[in-house]
Amino acid sequence: MKIDEVLLKPVLTEKGTNLANNKEYLFETHIKANKNNIKEALEKLYKVKVSRVKVLIRKGKKRKVGKKMVSKKLTDRKIAFIKLSEGKIDLFPQA
Repeated sequence: MKIDEVLLKPVLTEKGTNLANNKEYLFETHIKANKNNIKEALEKLYKVKVSRVKVLIRKGKKRKVGKKMVSKKLTDRKIAFIKLSEGKIDLFPQA
């Protein structure tokens, strides 16, 4: 798997911003990426030292869509909790 395919986007929620104060960041990753792939991608892209990677899979919800209210399942998402030992990721740039 290529490095630019592993990390999809940062998770910018209230929980994610509170964890960023403690050098812990949340990223949405590719569903087939493992902890080693995530660690390598972060260290190469952001030039930081990763100490811990925890991963969870959020199951997709069922929604009713359309005129006939047909049930549709949204896709599953893999979220990675990354704890840094050295460096900082600038997700929230100061103007």
